[in-house]
Amino acid sequence: MLKIANYLWLPLLWLLVSCYQQGPQTSDAWILTDRQVDSISFYTTHHYTENFNFVVKGDSLALIVQHPSEAVSGLLVDTISVKHGDHLVVADITKMPTDSLDSVWVKVARDQETIGWTHECELLGSVAPDTPISRFIDFFSDTHMLIFLAVLAVVVASYVIMHLLKRNAKLVHLNDIDSFYPSMLAISVAAAAVFYSTIQLFAPESWRHYYYHPTLNPFDVPLHLGLFLLSVWLIVIIAISTVDDVRRRLPLGEAVVYMLGLAGVCALNYVVFSLTTLYYIGYPLLVAYVVLAIWRYLRHDSRRYVCGACGAHLHKKGVCPQCGAVNE
Repeated sequence: MLKIANYLWLPLLWLLVSCYQQGPQTSDAWILTDRQVDSISFYTTHHYTENFNFVVKGDSLALIVQHPSEAVSGLLVDTISVKHGDHLVVADITKMPTDSLDSVWVKVARDQETIGWTHECELLGSVAPDTPISRFIDFFSDTHMLIFLAVLAVVVASYVIMHLLKRNAKLVHLNDIDSFYPSMLAISVAAAAVFYSTIQLFAPESWRHYYYHPTLNPFDVPLHLGLFLLSVWLIVIIAISTVDDVRRRLPLGEAVVYMLGLAGVCALNYVVFSLTTLYYIGYPLLVAYVVLAIWRYLRHDSRRYVCGACGAHLHKKGVCPQCGAVNE
């Protein structure tokens, strides 16, 4: 037994006294050049860097062929233009501290022959990140577009609502169908608009980074952006359910008119709540809107009873408006 114990201790002793072989040394793994450090620093504050793709959204953008130092020094320079819809890639970035307009100059290229420099402020005002989501955000974030949508939504919603009221047709919040999906859709759009403007107010840099690097995955972004994306997906799901429910409850013609009225209400909600939240009015307005919408539905539009004679849904007991039967 003693010999066996000695044999068992030998491997353990060998493990304790054996040398640890360290892996290959990588002391220079994080040694970066000054250019790489500047590029990383620029990316963290400006959210783009070299090789980033843009698309021209303005009518045109003028590019200087020569180095920016010549333009800053007042020398004559040649310019070329890129047009609306042209795709650009960032080729270089430099800083000119003596430039009073903008110290950051960006070199962009459309192709091998069309390449030049421009101020960053002029570039960002004329281009958008070359992704469908970024261009969609840019379209709906434009101030002029918001004003146009506000006027259009008011006109269309007013016309449709007046038309529906004259015909005593179904309309969300006023003469709704026995389904909470339309009200839920309108509330979801209002809440998403408030959430969107809240991010603009309190976390503008995170939204700007998302604008340059968008995604539809709510679990691949910070929590507040993820919640906003979840609200957008919720709107899509509720909208599909609403269309299906309205189609089953109304004839085709009435369903189309009802959906037009609902679209007008949703558009009006988006404009009103996104703008009023920027002045902090949207928060109490949203609470009042949700309470009023739910109260209105429960009070006037929900149908809790069924006629015993014809099967029609009734808001309360009594005479059935469809067949005239008395339901006690």
